[in-house]
Amino acid sequence: MDQREQRVLDALPEGLLVGGAWRPAEGGGVFGVHDPSTGEVLTEVADATPADGMAALDAAVAAQASWAGTAPRERGEILRRAFELLHARLDDLALLMTLEMGKPVAESRGEIVYAAEFLRWFSEEAVRVHGDYRVAPAGDKRILTMQQPVGPCLLVTPWNFPMAMGTRKIGPAVAAGCTMVIKPASETPLSMLALAGIMAEAGLPDGVLNVLTTHSSGAVMEPLIRDGRARKLSFTGSTSVGRRLVEQSSERLLRVSMELGGNAPFLVFADADLDAAVEGAVQAKMRNVGEACTAANRFLVADEVADEFAGRLAERLSAMRVGRGVDQDVQVGPVITERARAEILALVGDATDRGARVLTGGSALDGPGFFLAPTVLTDVPADARVGREEIFGPVAPVVGFSSEEQALAMANGTEFGLIAYLFTTDLARGLRVSEALESGMVALNAGVISNPAAPFGGVKASGFGREGGREGIAEYLETKYVGIGGI
Repeated sequence: MDQREQRVLDALPEGLLVGGAWRPAEGGGVFGVHDPSTGEVLTEVADATPADGMAALDAAVAAQASWAGTAPRERGEILRRAFELLHARLDDLALLMTLEMGKPVAESRGEIVYAAEFLRWFSEEAVRVHGDYRVAPAGDKRILTMQQPVGPCLLVTPWNFPMAMGTRKIGPAVAAGCTMVIKPASETPLSMLALAGIMAEAGLPDGVLNVLTTHSSGAVMEPLIRDGRARKLSFTGSTSVGRRLVEQSSERLLRVSMELGGNAPFLVFADADLDAAVEGAVQAKMRNVGEACTAANRFLVADEVADEFAGRLAERLSAMRVGRGVDQDVQVGPVITERARAEILALVGDATDRGARVLTGGSALDGPGFFLAPTVLTDVPADARVGREEIFGPVAPVVGFSSEEQALAMANGTEFGLIAYLFTTDLARGLRVSEALESGMVALNAGVISNPAAPFGGVKASGFGREGGREGIAEYLETKYVGIGGI
């Protein structure tokens, strides 16, 4: 580790953030955070206990009333200052993210910019929370509606976008006037610690944001979900965990937002611009090393162009430089853990055992670190696991289709429905297929569509609720109706 890397780590706040104070975990427990490009421990962070979790919820509850009464403009200005601080520290924050998550530093920089945009967007939405005034149909009363903060929130973020998934939840909560207890993933807690320090520096009052790093997520968070004082739960992660959290939250009828797994189809019709489709495929598959719920999981390509598309995609992926993300010319970093790499390779092995061909990649690369060669598979049979399960890695299975109807049946033939990609030069087809796809988002002739100004979320087993856009702040607001008589 060089001096700059050590300096970035040394600058992190230490401990848990509870009620505005950084403190050790009860009993002094810690756990290690690993660099996936080397397998080595970068640093240790506090390992919160259930008692620490309850103290964090106590702090959030205590701060809720005064925070809800803070002027919307003041809440917005705090978010704006945090936005500016993220940009001022862009290089150091990107390096920190690359160290803990492994993605190339250029992608980490892009994520910091993206994360900051949620703070800017919701700084503007803070002053645009509207109510309504109308005459009752009978004319004898008036109807007044107002929107108020839902209350203390429990936020759980994943490891793959450790800064952006934080600002996507913190931004609207702050704008709406909600206090928070947030638990980042144990694999990548460092970006959240840095973000919490920045939020405090931007002027966020004590107790509004409380941060729990822990290696025992269920043990710490379940009592908070069942406590009854928190009024909202927002989770980004796997569908299996999301289902458990929804069950836990039902006891106290918490407001719930779930952004869960995906199995994104990437449709390429025969009339598509193949240059644009291949470029979009590289973006949709290889962004974040394929470790994204929005990553293209299945490439469904018209039979007429399937071989050419697969060959060109294999050529692009095989030319990408794999290595430690801190090196400036690296395009593909490691996957997050050895276990993750083994699971991805098991999917590839299942496909090849069933007759799929490997055009490029298909194997682990020598360590240290958890590296995997970018992979393209063709002739993938319908019963292969790689077409039914979320890959979460740099593997692209290509399957042909013979008609629009077959393509839609294949695309929609999954329990998931987060995002779908579609390439065609026929506008009518583009709109027709977009409407027919069973997903919360559709990328038409684009490989990336995530935008803080747009509602992000899925349908079916990919969850419910939306993050970003005007819809994002609504998730943190309750509507109150006041009936006015005597008029």
